[in-house]
Amino acid sequence: MAELRSLIIVLGDQLDLDASAFDGFDAAIDAVWMAEAAEESTHVWSSKPRTVMFLAAMRHFALAVQAAGRRLYYTRLDAPGNGGSLAAQLQADILRLKPTRVVMTTPGDWRVLQSIKAVAEAYELPLDIREDRHFFSGIRDFAAHAEGRKSLRMEYFYREQRKRHGVLMQGDEPIGGQWNFDADNRESFGTAGPLAVPPRAAFQPDAVTREVIALVNARFADHPGQLDSFAWPVTRAQALQSLQAFIQERLPLFGRYQDAMWPGDPWLYHAHLAAALNLKLLSPREVVAAAESAYRDGHAPLASVEGFIRQILGWREYVRGIYWTQMPGYLERNVLEAQQDLPAWYWTGATDMACLRDALAQTLTHGYANHIQRLMVTGLYALMLGVQPRQVHAWYLAVYVDAVEWVELPNTLGMSQYADGGVMGSKPYVATGKYIQRMSPHCKGCRYDPAQRSGDSACPFTTLYWDFLMRHEAVLARNPRMALQVKNLARLTDAQKLAVNERAAAVRRGEVGVEPGVVQHA
Repeated sequence: MAELRSLIIVLGDQLDLDASAFDGFDAAIDAVWMAEAAEESTHVWSSKPRTVMFLAAMRHFALAVQAAGRRLYYTRLDAPGNGGSLAAQLQADILRLKPTRVVMTTPGDWRVLQSIKAVAEAYELPLDIREDRHFFSGIRDFAAHAEGRKSLRMEYFYREQRKRHGVLMQGDEPIGGQWNFDADNRESFGTAGPLAVPPRAAFQPDAVTREVIALVNARFADHPGQLDSFAWPVTRAQALQSLQAFIQERLPLFGRYQDAMWPGDPWLYHAHLAAALNLKLLSPREVVAAAESAYRDGHAPLASVEGFIRQILGWREYVRGIYWTQMPGYLERNVLEAQQDLPAWYWTGATDMACLRDALAQTLTHGYANHIQRLMVTGLYALMLGVQPRQVHAWYLAVYVDAVEWVELPNTLGMSQYADGGVMGSKPYVATGKYIQRMSPHCKGCRYDPAQRSGDSACPFTTLYWDFLMRHEAVLARNPRMALQVKNLARLTDAQKLAVNERAAAVRRGEVGVEPGVVQHA
């Protein structure tokens, strides 16, 4: 066998046969390297659905690599002598295979990048790290956009992206005469609820995926989550079917109901494409092109299409730019000095708050929740409770099948928890339980009253909202977008404030919000 020139590293979120790491691949002298590492499921307490998503997609991609005629060295999780971590396995394989260099596409995790750099340096191997073409814009593009700006608001970046890539444009102007149709996309379902929502694009696990499910159930038996209903797309072909199903069946009403929630229905009109995108089974360019074509063909209204494209071309690209220009210090941000422990019931769903119970149950069952459930239910509660941001980050990274750190960390630490002090969001997203009451019927079946801020029936969201404003009044008063909310504190008497403080303290002690009869362990 010829000397091995390049060892091409492919990580679990880089499942693209056309990735930059493969440029110049020569089957005679190059080989692909992939490894399943227990550490990737244990550095955070990764849920079973998330671990299966990655491992099943990796194993299917390995078959595609071999079918393409590329030599592959693949280490399974249960292989004898598995190093346990990406770094340890890479070290062992470098010693065994003796490549002259290592090549990879930029990873999606700062920790992984540093570990691979360290291995290459230890063995004095050249490490060729290539631009990730999966995205519309590179990190240098975002850095150039950010240079000299006092604030990094997504809206301005998004408009630049629209112009640069000619998406939903008519000459130099946006189609429809405005850039953002967000105001048209905030409807709730009303009392009738969601009617005739198309079924989710689901995929029965094949033999490869069933083998992974059995392995994860055995190896990570104590990890959170269930696998009985696992049906995510784990191949390129399945991902394309998911995209087509969304465009045809859900996109027309996606915008109108993108902020709505409904108990017991996790899927609604959302796309369910984030995991396929983040593992690189889909390209954002083909996703955006499909949505834009749906508008131009008259299949979907502009408000829905623009709202969806904004998430892909705007928000997704923006958070990646934030991550790579702010790391590694970004991970330590905690401007509100939040130190509360994450409630143990986030890992079990054992809470008597109806909205949280529903969001947590579907998260643990499917590894999925929509963006409003993440921002304005699970995230909102953690923010107002005052949970230490790294604990919130670890939970989000662990439980969702689409969670890769470059996208999860800024969304959690910045947008959801305001721990970055406004790098991403111009204000903390805080609200009483009345917001949830407006966007869903959860409150009708809940023992708590969103209109009450104190007393035994007070909704913990409402209690914590007023407590949050009081605890951070000095900081929030300096924020123009929070001025009205802070001003409302003046309506409370000293006795009312004391009652809120006492109720909030009970919530933090775990005396409120816990499912009756359940013993909580941190």
